[in-house]
Amino acid sequence: MATRRSSSPDVHLNLNVRGLSPSATLAINERSAALQAEGREVYRFGLGQSPFPVPRSVVEALRASAHEKDYLAVKGLHELRDAVAEYHRRKLQVDRAAEDVLIGPGSKELMFLLQLVYYGDLVIPTPSWVSYAPQASIIGRRIHWLDTDASHDWRMTPERLEQLCEQDRGRPRIVVLNYPSNPTGSTYNSDELKAIAAVARRHRVVLLSDEIYGELHFLGRHVSIARYYPEGTIVSTGLSKWCGAGGWRLGTFVFPRALRWLLDAMAVVASETYTSTSAPIQHAAVRAFSGGLDIENYLARSRRIVRTLGRECARRLRKGGVAVPEPKGGFYLLLDAGARGDTLRARGITGGRALCEKLLDETGVALLPGVSFGMPDQLLTARLAYVDFDGGGALAAAAELPPDRDLDGGFLDAHCGKVLRGIDRLVEWLRAEAA
Repeated sequence: MATRRSSSPDVHLNLNVRGLSPSATLAINERSAALQAEGREVYRFGLGQSPFPVPRSVVEALRASAHEKDYLAVKGLHELRDAVAEYHRRKLQVDRAAEDVLIGPGSKELMFLLQLVYYGDLVIPTPSWVSYAPQASIIGRRIHWLDTDASHDWRMTPERLEQLCEQDRGRPRIVVLNYPSNPTGSTYNSDELKAIAAVARRHRVVLLSDEIYGELHFLGRHVSIARYYPEGTIVSTGLSKWCGAGGWRLGTFVFPRALRWLLDAMAVVASETYTSTSAPIQHAAVRAFSGGLDIENYLARSRRIVRTLGRECARRLRKGGVAVPEPKGGFYLLLDAGARGDTLRARGITGGRALCEKLLDETGVALLPGVSFGMPDQLLTARLAYVDFDGGGALAAAAELPPDRDLDGGFLDAHCGKVLRGIDRLVEWLRAEAA
């Protein structure tokens, strides 16, 4: 293994780790908390953590499972693997069995293990979630950023994927597809997924479909690309986003039978690293993936809230001259302040990093720059997570309203007011002229 000797003879550093920074999302969350501790008002739009509480029935299941203390099977509790497989059949029309499921301590860890055991390049559309590329760098895999553009709402096109694969036919590749997207909030329709699947099949790539936000599709109509490329797609999800349980650290990978060998190889590495996922959490997760009326009501209310709030945030930003793709799911917006470029440059702001630093310092609005998601820093882009509100209170209030209409501005003012105030403060700051 390559190492780097520091000035101290007792310290060695893996060259693949040298120069890496902590995860941008975790770093902004810690910085926001530190500023709040100093008495600053901070609008915490940096970390994409679900604002909603874990459903009560799932919390009760965890309470009932607190006594579970034994090591579980490396691949996961069989009852949970069966529930996850049934969930994919019921929700996504993807026919899988318990033997096709791998449980891990968060989907993030499973993504790392996948790249560790599969020798191939990593193909990532830009912009994409902050940890895909650093994981590949740590392992020493070659990374290809696949360019996207605003005209396609920053979505990967089959033409761009085809062009990349044709440059070196037969080369082993993992292609990451994440939708609804972090950081854009956009998603793919069935025709787009079919076209991407056709390219993936033609070039026999391993497609990692990160569908962690699938249940937060605004209309509840998420479609898995595994329906169109079943033999080569690994579907990734977990409890963090749709179940509000990020800190529980439970992720799932669902494999096609043709890639069972890859599941087995990942399990071997898991047996020598994390051993197994927390027993009480796995037992409680059975309840989450089994669904039921209470879970469906929880999801329906969550979607109503993020749908109404996301669209209102996008409307206010556009009115202020910020370009924003139309959000379709999740709780993110990708902001492009390029139209304010001349004014911002006059204030000494020449890129996304400087934009976010100044914004946080002068307004308390915490965003992540587009460069954290693989975009050029000279673009005045940033990601906003509209999650700084009391999700429990909003869910309770939404339950008292008729379910067949969108929530109104009065609801947002009452239950998501801090988010709207932060958006307004951001827009006012962008409109300010250089002193």
